[in-house]
Amino acid sequence: MKIAVIGQSLFGQEVYKELKKDGHTIVGVFTIPDKDGKADPLATEAEKDGVAVFKFPRWRVKGQAIPEVVAQYKATAAELNVLPFCSQFIPMEVIDHPKHGSIIYHPSLLPRHRGASAINWTLIHGDQKGGFTVFWADDGLDTGPILLQRECDVEPNDTVNTVYKRFLFPEGVRGTVDAVRLIAEGKAPRITQPQEGASYECIQKKDNAKVDWNQSAEALHNWIRGNDKVPGAWAEVDGQKVTFYGSTLVDNGTTANGQQLEIPGASHPAIVSKAGLVLFGNDSKALLVKNLQFEDGKMIAAAQYFCSGSSAAVELTEEEKTFAEQMRAVWQSILSNVVQIEDSTDFFKSGAASMDVVRLVEEVKLRASSCQLQNEDVYMNCTFQDFIQMCVRKLRGEDDEEELVVDYVEKNTNNMTIKMPHQLFINGEFVDAEGRKTYETINPTDGTAICHVSLAQISDVNKAVAAAKEAFEEGEWGRMNPRDRGRLIYKLADLMEEHQEELATIESIDSGAIYTLALKTHVGMSIQTFRYFAGWCDKIHGSTIPINQARPNRNLTFTKKEPIGVCAIVIPWNYPLMMLAWKTAACLAAGNTVVLKPAQVTPLTALKFAELAARAGLPKGVINILPGSGTLVGQRLSDHPDVRKLGFTGSTQIGKHIMKSCAVSNVKKVSLELGGKSPLIIFSDCDMDKAVRMGMSSVFFNKGENCIAAGRLFVEDSIHDQFVRKVIEEVKKIKIGDPLERSTDHGPQNHKAHLDKLLEYCQTGIREGATLLCGGKQVQRPGFFFEPTLFTDVQDHMYIAIEESFGPIMILSKFKSGDVDDVLRRANATEYGLASGVFTRDISKALYVSEKLNAGTVFVNTYNKTDVASPFGGFKQSGFGKDLGQDALNEYLKTKAVTIEY
Repeated sequence: MKIAVIGQSLFGQEVYKELKKDGHTIVGVFTIPDKDGKADPLATEAEKDGVAVFKFPRWRVKGQAIPEVVAQYKATAAELNVLPFCSQFIPMEVIDHPKHGSIIYHPSLLPRHRGASAINWTLIHGDQKGGFTVFWADDGLDTGPILLQRECDVEPNDTVNTVYKRFLFPEGVRGTVDAVRLIAEGKAPRITQPQEGASYECIQKKDNAKVDWNQSAEALHNWIRGNDKVPGAWAEVDGQKVTFYGSTLVDNGTTANGQQLEIPGASHPAIVSKAGLVLFGNDSKALLVKNLQFEDGKMIAAAQYFCSGSSAAVELTEEEKTFAEQMRAVWQSILSNVVQIEDSTDFFKSGAASMDVVRLVEEVKLRASSCQLQNEDVYMNCTFQDFIQMCVRKLRGEDDEEELVVDYVEKNTNNMTIKMPHQLFINGEFVDAEGRKTYETINPTDGTAICHVSLAQISDVNKAVAAAKEAFEEGEWGRMNPRDRGRLIYKLADLMEEHQEELATIESIDSGAIYTLALKTHVGMSIQTFRYFAGWCDKIHGSTIPINQARPNRNLTFTKKEPIGVCAIVIPWNYPLMMLAWKTAACLAAGNTVVLKPAQVTPLTALKFAELAARAGLPKGVINILPGSGTLVGQRLSDHPDVRKLGFTGSTQIGKHIMKSCAVSNVKKVSLELGGKSPLIIFSDCDMDKAVRMGMSSVFFNKGENCIAAGRLFVEDSIHDQFVRKVIEEVKKIKIGDPLERSTDHGPQNHKAHLDKLLEYCQTGIREGATLLCGGKQVQRPGFFFEPTLFTDVQDHMYIAIEESFGPIMILSKFKSGDVDDVLRRANATEYGLASGVFTRDISKALYVSEKLNAGTVFVNTYNKTDVASPFGGFKQSGFGKDLGQDALNEYLKTKAVTIEY
């Protein structure tokens, strides 16, 4: 059809674009004149396409149509007028002229809320249902026959902006285009509007948006949100007109603490709290307002009411001055009508609109990705000088947000002062456990206490899960653009890198890891993991699928990858920070929230990580850390009905118990990385020196506390004795000592119970007849040190051949030369299947063996070579699911299939 589009705004622009996509000919666009030298978005789009654009300031004079204007309109020969959003009064000579007449979009379910402020009144009246109508224009005010209606739920805290963005804009565009499609097909109805339920309300303007305090809290809330952001509900406060924005209802049981503020006419004094301004209705119930705006246009966070003028200007560095000049150029490009951007230039008084705010926020992200602005930041800092000051403070981490309070335990060690949080981290705050319960975490180097750590109780788990659920369902994390989510995760990685020496030192004193290894692997790979998954955030997508069985065959099926929700993560003590990173990074990248239980014996780097996550700007509730026992905290997480996924690394025995609990509670999705007894096969044609070096590493890396450690080495009999001699020579060179000393090769075992287990493990091997060549004893010094140990003549039936030691114990067995299939049978004769390895120069043999080994990872002529991009996980009783790589994302996503018939 030939269509004339009459209207304005981004909404009109989108309708115009979709009508063109549908194949209609736009014969003319009739919109408002340029404002401050800027064309309306609809005009800009049409002019770009070469469509005739008319910018009449008015269509009528003294109630009569202007003949010249009507003549220009009729010359377009339009068959239908589409009015998507129009603020001008269009004469009936134009409305009735086309063959198909005129249709108008209206943002309410007519006949309810006729008039220009329909969305406002939908909220003011507290309607639980909203929507829009496309109707046939007549000579009444929004009274014409209904062509199409669509409805939506109105949430209790919706504003004009949220309901418009969520439904009225996107669905309104689609609905208007669908209405045109029905007209083109000759199927468009004309349903007379009923008289029942009809209402007409006045246009909301500033002078009639004053708050009447003699109402309930819910009515006050509806009035404020119904006028948010235009025209803005206001009241006299301290002798000046103050406008309220961002209202939410407050639970009756919530106690507000803060400074009282008298408001004339209000039934109770308001309270300026950390969360915002608490207002009260005449029913004594409360609502919370987030932002306030004064008569001069200045907007502040309501929590800052009594200190809004106290911030001293910061002096800019040369780098910050460069950023300021870049932003001055951006302001100049947006405010093209302004000759020169001065420090006093007001963004909005110079003609900027809401779309310009969106552009400005995005321009800042392009130039300073660590400066994460919200639209409200622009409204609150509308002069150029205030805007730059705000950006600089954010870049410096001094942006007036609620200060993170950390009760550090400080220690001077490793030529630095380390600052360690020791409390639970719940909903963005470090807090004591219920009943202030604590326990001691021990330094395995000397057996002394490092500090007391809060010991989480069941009520603490419930609080953490509730915080994570709210952050996912209601908070900004769930609504955040994936690219912005990636920027925050990358910023977290940057902060971890800034604190890497401190993190490595804490890891060393808490877990016994030697400092150089902690720096490179425990911390270094953790940083790499977060950076890797930060890059995945905006690359998660589904697929389109052709389906052939359904008839008629006009179908579109596509899948969506969606976050699961609240995820519990339970990690072990051997790599405290790295195990956190392997699971948490993928979980966050997928858009979930986390409640993490570190191992009770190694909680400190997880708590330091929580501090860095908060300082990186991750919203409250996204990450929660709960040191505590597995029987209490781990069990409650397994049982909790609001936890939808649990990722666990630990023993097979505990993994089975978790899997059962997750099934019984609510059939949680589970991924398990469990025990291992990884075989390493060394053939006679190997590079001997490399096989010895890597064989040593496969067992003694991280003092054997390594889930993929080679639990059993099979050495071809023709080189067995030579291999053993070389290993013993190398073991003698291992320096055992303080993990913070740079020359140390081998630190203490993680904790006393584990040391005792290793001693008993070796005694069992000796009793069964294995030959102990070296080690097997505790080192005679303070702490939990265990000697690197070597057993040979180990038979397949022995306990030490079957069960994992999780320590620095090499288990050696011979196999007959040339009998590849037999050694493969022995290597696979285990219930575990985490990792494996083979050393040979024969590539055909290497590929054959790697194919036959029944393990999640096979190393060929190397060992322990994990990478953030390569999936990691086991088979059989070593668990299922993957950490790292793209596969890890799928552990924290759910797939939804959508099928549409058209």
